[in-house]
Amino acid sequence: MKSRVRLSLLILFVSIIPGAAFHCFAQNKKTIDLLSKENAPKWRGYNSATLPPGWTISNGVLSLDPTIKSDGSYKGGQDVIFGGQEFGYFELTIEWKIAKGANSGIFYHVKEGYGSPSSLAPEYQLIDDVNYAQMHPDLKDYNAHFGAVHPALLQDWQKTGADYAMHPADETKKILHPAGEWNTTRIVVAPGRTEHWLNGVKLLSFEPWSKDWEERKKAGKWAKSDNYGKFKTGYIALQHHDGSLFFRNIQVKPLE
Repeated sequence: MKSRVRLSLLILFVSIIPGAAFHCFAQNKKTIDLLSKENAPKWRGYNSATLPPGWTISNGVLSLDPTIKSDGSYKGGQDVIFGGQEFGYFELTIEWKIAKGANSGIFYHVKEGYGSPSSLAPEYQLIDDVNYAQMHPDLKDYNAHFGAVHPALLQDWQKTGADYAMHPADETKKILHPAGEWNTTRIVVAPGRTEHWLNGVKLLSFEPWSKDWEERKKAGKWAKSDNYGKFKTGYIALQHHDGSLFFRNIQVKPLE
């Protein structure tokens, strides 16, 4: 009888508080250090078995020196993925810093076998908001292609913390440390919501695969990209773009 009462109370609790069962289950999940001694060797290039030239892991820091080029022997993409595990719902925290004028991004739900993660995976944008446009005059032609009113300027959907080309970050709340200084990003992907955080402040929240999400996809950069956002599980990846990059304390907590 007592067991039946407990079961009834649990069912009532879950029915009254939506998501309670998910929350309780997620609380029991352990955080995974993606740069631990055990996991560091699991980083590799996209569509490759080894790290691309320029990427190294030393003293708990994953870094990119863009001046190091391939001698022609490397086969695969220039972006890197954590190949040890795929994630669906998760909470990711990562510390990062970039050089002046640099550009990168954090991808998730990445699948291999395509041209690059950027063609199919959601991206938390990392960029030098202050100096990038001035140091990259070619940005003007790129943005003009998308009908930007001021194409020479970095667009809100291109700035740090944005869900790249989909959801801009709240610029009124953003606390971004300058190029060369460490920032802390947090990404939460849970049932019905995705959140982007920067240095302890939530910059945006959206519902993936919702009507609004589909409309944004059709109206912008991804209008002709059938593969964009179609996967609901996949690898976590970091983008090789412009300038030196540094990442540390990469922690993932599965939420499923």
